[in-house]
Amino acid sequence: MANDTAPLDITAAEAVAAAGRRVLVVGAGPGGLATAMLLRAAGAEVTLLEKEDTPGGRTGAIREDGYTFDIGPTFFLYPEILREIFSVCGRDFDDEVELIRLDPMYRLQFDDGRKVDATPDPERLAAEIARLSPKDAGKVAAYLEENRAKFDAFRPILQRPFLGPRDVMRGDMIKALPKFRPWSTVDGELHRWFDDPDVRVAFSFQSKYLGMSPFKCPSLFTIIAHVEYGFGVFHPKGGCNAITAAMMRVAVEMGVDVRLGEPVERLSMSGRRATGAVTAKGSYEADAVVMNADFAHAMTTLVPDEKRRRWTDKKLAAKDYSCSTFMLYLGLEDKLDLQHHTIAFSSDYARNVAEIDAGQAPEDPTIYIQNASRTDPTLAPEGHSALYILAPVGNLTGGVDWDALAPSFREKILDRVAKLAGRDIRPLIRYEKMFTPDDWRSKMAVYEGATFNLAHNLGQMLHMRPRNRFEDIDGVYLTGGGTHPGSGLPTIFESARIASRLCAEDLGLPGAGDLTTTLPKTATQEAAE
Repeated sequence: MANDTAPLDITAAEAVAAAGRRVLVVGAGPGGLATAMLLRAAGAEVTLLEKEDTPGGRTGAIREDGYTFDIGPTFFLYPEILREIFSVCGRDFDDEVELIRLDPMYRLQFDDGRKVDATPDPERLAAEIARLSPKDAGKVAAYLEENRAKFDAFRPILQRPFLGPRDVMRGDMIKALPKFRPWSTVDGELHRWFDDPDVRVAFSFQSKYLGMSPFKCPSLFTIIAHVEYGFGVFHPKGGCNAITAAMMRVAVEMGVDVRLGEPVERLSMSGRRATGAVTAKGSYEADAVVMNADFAHAMTTLVPDEKRRRWTDKKLAAKDYSCSTFMLYLGLEDKLDLQHHTIAFSSDYARNVAEIDAGQAPEDPTIYIQNASRTDPTLAPEGHSALYILAPVGNLTGGVDWDALAPSFREKILDRVAKLAGRDIRPLIRYEKMFTPDDWRSKMAVYEGATFNLAHNLGQMLHMRPRNRFEDIDGVYLTGGGTHPGSGLPTIFESARIASRLCAEDLGLPGAGDLTTTLPKTATQEAAE
């Protein structure tokens, strides 16, 4: 493991020039941690404030009675981005986190008993899809190849900032638009390829990674299937929380001043410029502030409404938000014959999605089960299982009374699990924690309980999403699922790279060039030249 805590070759003169360039990062989620690492590597003095006593945010952990559960993300995709981030910081990501590549990546379970074990092996995958439709199985390779080309076209776009409408008209975007097919949805794109509705479901459920319906999610996001099949699905030993724990460890070793258990009460402002933040323990002055908190919650609680123009409380309330999730974290005194990841679909998937879009709790929910202790015995005591169960549900704008509904909804979920496991798991439960949309809002500070943040519709993407160099407040930069490019760990890490590059350039940090070598110029920069 590398021990160099000053990976960039910064001269004494550059260090003097950078002295006093202080950056305050609010939130130790994956985006905040990555940004703190990168800005520290570029030469800034970085302080990281986190309201919880442990880092990670929604990519943190629950540890109780010998069981370990990821709070939120459990799929780890596309580690290349983190490898590049760690490399800039003089570290080897694979020395810090042990990755286990899964094959099968997950099991898709249909209500009538049919199943598909998703595998990155093309021949085996075609054979699995043939269980649903022999005719459609022959189209799988060509479909994934088209999405490989789409991914290759869009990766550079997702790596750069969108600071205004002109950035949409850059050459790379115009060239990629025919592959994007912006008039279509994920489900619409799949209709071009597959006749069987269950095959379409098998390649479209990934839109739930964004908290969206495949019938509304823009067609761009069919590339998620390529990211899975082309690059693999990984389990970090210890869970996805091991990634944020490693980032925290490296950040501290690099010299980031991390303050846990210290929630920010408000941003300090001078006119429309942020000058730092205030906590119960004191004030922190900064030349720049990076916000990694849930965007809508942070804006409505930390920044006075009159200081915002585009993202006022009223406008935030009018935006579209992702679905929420109902969660059960269960420690079981036995092993279960379930795959590492299982997605069990509702008998009426279209109705299930429509109920979620309407803000309701589905009558017949689709559920996701992670049985990671099957692969990683560190997650549970010997002979036990750590079971993570998620059901997508409507966010709090639907008005569901979760205090009243939660007990019966829990029973419904456990009945579904019993059907999959072949036995009732209730007598096996030794530890249990439940999370409802209300809990996401009250305990995790998630606006309207929308666990995947602002929805990813065409009106809330690219420059129409809150921008990485925040347009409402000078000196503020955004990272996380609420800004460009969006939700999901790979895109959150990209948001961190974009925000740190912009911030480093604006502050004139000596290592800014090391962060901007692959960043295309914005249309605004081109016009200025």
